[in-house]
Amino acid sequence: MKTTPSRTLFAATVLSLSLVPGARAEDFMGMAGAFGPYAMDREASGTSWQPEAVPMQGIMTMDGDWMTMVHGYLYQVHDHQGGPRGASEDFSESMFMVMAQRTRDQDTLGLRSMFSLDPFMGPAGYPLLLQTGETADKVNPLVDRQHPHDLFMELSASYSHAFAETDSLFVYAGLPGEPALGPPAFMHRASGMDNPEAPLSHHWLDSTHVTFGVLTAGLVLGQVKLEASTFHGREPDERRWNIDGGALDSYAARATWNPDEHWSLQASRGYLRSPEQLDPDVDQRRSTASAMYSGALGEAQWDATLAWGQDDNRPGNKLDAWLAESELKFSGIHTWFARLERVQEDELLPSRTTVGKLSLGYIHDWPLAEHLNVGLGGLVSVYDLPATAQAAYGNPHSYMLFLRLKLL
Repeated sequence: MKTTPSRTLFAATVLSLSLVPGARAEDFMGMAGAFGPYAMDREASGTSWQPEAVPMQGIMTMDGDWMTMVHGYLYQVHDHQGGPRGASEDFSESMFMVMAQRTRDQDTLGLRSMFSLDPFMGPAGYPLLLQTGETADKVNPLVDRQHPHDLFMELSASYSHAFAETDSLFVYAGLPGEPALGPPAFMHRASGMDNPEAPLSHHWLDSTHVTFGVLTAGLVLGQVKLEASTFHGREPDERRWNIDGGALDSYAARATWNPDEHWSLQASRGYLRSPEQLDPDVDQRRSTASAMYSGALGEAQWDATLAWGQDDNRPGNKLDAWLAESELKFSGIHTWFARLERVQEDELLPSRTTVGKLSLGYIHDWPLAEHLNVGLGGLVSVYDLPATAQAAYGNPHSYMLFLRLKLL
């Protein structure tokens, strides 16, 4: 596979960081979270929660009162999307996160940064049948392609104050950051993080995970979290190397309940002011609900997510998306994953249509260094298309083959 200097540099960076002294994140299980007096295993992307039974990943160290964690991955992917509207390309995608947290008495300060070298793909991203959202040239919408992430995926700070044994108040600000809307972002969900392709339902569930301007306030009452955000509603533009700006013109609220260590349930509602730059006069009401499970299934670690999202465009259509995804991990070496989706679309074809997709995949990991694994995997995808869509797409099948470096 073709390798660019940027990919070589990032791979070398990951390898060098894997040699830095530190402990695996799992050795810090039970440490207090950034937003309240509960185990930090409960925290996912932004201020979202996941089941506490999800295994933590990353390199963690303690320096006085400060806890730091480093996490990241690099994929090199050969992508083949079948049919007359498909394409074949090689691409690289990555995520690198550094966080620091300090707790004194009842107060906790949290700092988090997250970066990606996805902009090296170019503004058009990579081929992905049935995917829509955003633009690469300010003129045409991206259709049958997945946009790249920005260089700066998160630069955020948080402060929480515990006023009881299990209760707290917190504030969170990011430029960029993630508002209280939807389940954890797909690359942070344990049920889907080993799948290198973005879900079709991304723009119904978690597309706001990179938002240029977020302010969130929340209340934790034991196993329940209530939070509200104001944020900039416009999605990132095609210039992926910079930090966008804009007014905090949108809002969202989310309620999350973790009844025990195995479950995390959330419902959220948001108003997005002019999210698409190609349709500046269209606002959007987004509703989501999800259930996440994590636990043992025989000798395997099992993680699963069921989610629904609805985008109510005004003016425009009210569109729904459903997602079910799951992973089975055996001994940290063998991982099987699956994702089933059904979405209502009005950008693929001139008329509104409902399409479905099933992806199945596997990855095998080998230890490369103390904190670094290398994995080799692949996935295949099949589609459920109505007759109106088959005229344009045929009866396609797609696959991806990939190599991955991952910190843990």
